[in-house]
Amino acid sequence: MNLTLSVGPLVSLIAGVLILIVPRLLNYIVAIYLIIIGLLGLFGAGNFHLR
Repeated sequence: MNLTLSVGPLVSLIAGVLILIVPRLLNYIVAIYLIIIGLLGLFGAGNFHLR
């Protein structure tokens, strides 16, 4: 059985939950999210494959 885990949606889910819990962190969470997605896009590490 192969399980494909995509990092983008996982980071989005975690960021969304954190924003709901602590709305004051919105600016930091958005900035960190954009940096992570940008780095993953540059280095092509968007998908991890787990077996």
